[in-house]
Amino acid sequence: MVTEPKVAVLIATRDRTASLERALRSVLASGYDSFEVVVVDNAPSNESTLQLIAAMSANSPVRYVHEPKAGLARAHNAGLRTISAPIVAITDDDVVVDPAWLARIVDAFALGDDVVCVTGAIEPLEVDTPAQRWVEHHLGFHKGTTRTSFDLGEHRPDGRLFPFAAGALGSGANMSFRTSFLSEIGGFDPALGAGSVAKGGDDIAAFYEVIVRGYRLVYEPNAIVRHLHHREIEQLEKQITGYGVGLGAFLTKIVVDRPTTLVHLVRLAPQGIRHAATMRRTREAPGVGATTNPYLGEPADDRFDALARRERLGMLKGPWAYARSRWETRTERVPR
Repeated sequence: MVTEPKVAVLIATRDRTASLERALRSVLASGYDSFEVVVVDNAPSNESTLQLIAAMSANSPVRYVHEPKAGLARAHNAGLRTISAPIVAITDDDVVVDPAWLARIVDAFALGDDVVCVTGAIEPLEVDTPAQRWVEHHLGFHKGTTRTSFDLGEHRPDGRLFPFAAGALGSGANMSFRTSFLSEIGGFDPALGAGSVAKGGDDIAAFYEVIVRGYRLVYEPNAIVRHLHHREIEQLEKQITGYGVGLGAFLTKIVVDRPTTLVHLVRLAPQGIRHAATMRRTREAPGVGATTNPYLGEPADDRFDALARRERLGMLKGPWAYARSRWETRTERVPR
């Protein structure tokens, strides 16, 4: 009999008890047997999350971790320090996971020892408003219905932007890693991520490290989470700006960490600018081809086009944001 590897589910949260409880109950309903759940309460303003976990942990494998400093990457690192399971599955507090989510993640890791990261499908929990339809049209959360491997060898896709366009490899709401790999890279960069000056980019920076260090990342479409998209355009504005800043910060980080990368980025600049300037109805992964999104629905109103401009303007702020954030977190960084 083959023993299932233990999986630690890691969820960072801040003052969203109702959605967190829904997410936790979906994880606890998993068909996978060997798992625990680590909830990191990140700079909370009250004790509602602590009270929720105290009530749930008596009869379930849920643990509470408190991280007083704000920042998604920082919160994930705080949780990682408490985890010994060989696989860590990371998701958000505003999702509902499929009952087979953990089992499909483990199946993908079983493809080979070189697989150190698995990303999965992010489907909408609802598509009821123009803002939610815009998200499905433009943000590219849905990466298609085909299992795909990515590396620098036989699984290298066509397209010169690989692996710099790391957002095509997955999203932070549904990403899993071998714990040993996250230990190898020193965890997530605390200068990136929601809650930092850089606002994002922590997930794609980790995906990039998988590829450039010679490992394999697998996108597994049957590892599904359903995400609650923002319902109103006003809520999207801040999110989209943050994505742009995070992307610019990520590109700055990879140059700071590996200065020779600048030569490649300069060569790719014209193609990269065209890629960033085109907010397609269905985004394409570089070298993989267009994905098929069954949730597109009707196009959003033209007034949503301003959101694409917000992302591009955010990218221009990314280098400054990362420089400031890296300085502020300099004592937290782990040598790699």
